Amino acid sequence: MDAVYKSLAIHLDNLPGGFPATESGVEIRILKQLFTPHEAEVAVNLSMMLEPAAAIAERVGMPEAETTQLLADMSKKGLILRSAKGGRTLYMAAQFVVGIWEYHVNDLNEGLIKDFNEYVPHLMEIPLKLKTQQLRVIPVSASVSAEMNIMPYEKAEEIIRGQSKIIVAPCICRKEHKMVGSGCDKPEETCLVFGGGAYFYEENGIGRSISQEEAMVILKSGIEAGLVLQPGNSKKPLNICMCCGCCCQILKNLRSLDEPAQFACTSYRAEVDPESCTACETCVEYCQMDAITMDDTALVNPKRCIGCGLCVGACEFGAISLLEKDETGKWVPPANIIETYINIARERGKI
Repeated sequence: MDAVYKSLAIHLDNLPGGFPATESGVEIRILKQLFTPHEAEVAVNLSMMLEPAAAIAERVGMPEAETTQLLADMSKKGLILRSAKGGRTLYMAAQFVVGIWEYHVNDLNEGLIKDFNEYVPHLMEIPLKLKTQQLRVIPVSASVSAEMNIMPYEKAEEIIRGQSKIIVAPCICRKEHKMVGSGCDKPEETCLVFGGGAYFYEENGIGRSISQEEAMVILKSGIEAGLVLQPGNSKKPLNICMCCGCCCQILKNLRSLDEPAQFACTSYRAEVDPESCTACETCVEYCQMDAITMDDTALVNPKRCIGCGLCVGACEFGAISLLEKDETGKWVPPANIIETYINIARERGKI
């Protein structure tokens, strides 16, 4: 029975986000909790290209009607993706992260969480080898000065205004931490999902539909709570995550590094004006990367700063400003999510 799960693990590892093997086999334990053997057998036959059930049925050697029902059930369980186009329902593979794991935000259990947290260090080794990450960091609006030539895709408010369909879902990171007695008290319902992904979330009962105005309120509350804005890493992102350094697996991983700025996809960094700084330490409290230390005044370590701008908005004395990196340090995101995944797959040597 393990053979089919090992095949699925290899299949998931060949997708852009990756799913590395471990000596303990924890990744197999996770898959056994999520997929039945038959579901695993079918899942290895899906790619990240949308296809009708008939094409998949032919490939797996099953009757079309049976395959159609199985694919529908698997997509409802958050094991694969589906999309309605031109009156047809199409299916494709889902990555483990970002993907299958997040789709299970409403049916977590302590055993699954325990295995996932054992597996996280292995998953987080992948981004350290890449230039292109799945998420990027954008500054909060309060940190952006009128002189800065910031692009619309780096403004959370502009991203939201460009959406016709928005879903808000619980943050799986904060939720799973709370379920095992850790985590923080920051807002939980903060993950914004757009476009086709929003319909998938809504139909699967993962989140609720909201207006642009409601999304703006949630954005404001997240920023006030000191959450870092991380949209999908493209100029047309399909989501905005609002993350904390204590629960978010990506930020926790970055925070543990000596030089987080080297790996974050960001175009900004903070700088302190020592003449205006009162050493009140508010900025230290808001920084999710431990990038700010206090001497006579606040000091920003540029190798740790990921340019989220939270410290700028939190400073009552105007002592911190956000600066654009030079051209060699700026991050220009891919045009769309397809290009993002192609870049990641290429950097991982999968294409």
